[in-house]
Amino acid sequence: MRILVVLPTYNEAQNIKVLIPKLLEYDFLDLLVVDDGSQDGTPQVVKEWCGRDSRVHLLERPCKMGLGTAYVAGFKWGLEKDYWLFFEMDADLSHDPKDIPRFIEKAQEGYHVVIGSRYTRGTISVVGWDFKRLLISKFANWYATTILGLKELTDITSGYRCYHRQVLERIDLNSIKSNGYAFQIEMAYKAHRLGFKIAEIPIIFYERGSGSSKMSKKIALEAAIMVWRLKLGKA
Repeated sequence: MRILVVLPTYNEAQNIKVLIPKLLEYDFLDLLVVDDGSQDGTPQVVKEWCGRDSRVHLLERPCKMGLGTAYVAGFKWGLEKDYWLFFEMDADLSHDPKDIPRFIEKAQEGYHVVIGSRYTRGTISVVGWDFKRLLISKFANWYATTILGLKELTDITSGYRCYHRQVLERIDLNSIKSNGYAFQIEMAYKAHRLGFKIAEIPIIFYERGSGSSKMSKKIALEAAIMVWRLKLGKA
């Protein structure tokens, strides 16, 4: 089974230096870095790795175009090259590569989407966030899952997840325009509407290693609006 990890980057040179060798410890994984015009040398770091290991690939885009479109570009690239499992993963060291085998194990149980949840079993597994950010995240998840009727999911905004090829083939990727939280919500909801089985596994989320967070009020507002667009069948 061919497995691809898609890593969107924007100024993540220091983090990607650490993350790539950790991922390459799994000899069954290939990596695709989708870079949005980083100015800190991120593409150069990735190109060095491409020269060392044929499992590392780079897709360069001219400017910052957003997380969602980066994933869509990565998914399309992988579909063309016959990968069967696709991982979404942050490049900022927030997601632990050691969880990857558990995602695969769950997918092999017959689940089409596996989401890494910070909030399973009523717990909060986040390192490095203040109370305000935790509250915003918990509210965003409650808001989205309540409106969309997906209360069985505890972390619909999580960016650490695994998709079976079938999901990405059935979802109209060309229609996906959202980014950030909204992208994660939209993909999960559309997979659910298509009848795919979704599971969650517990993960620990770590605040980014270096660089600055991409979270903003604009991203939060987009997610709030997207939920209603999905509910009303307008997205």
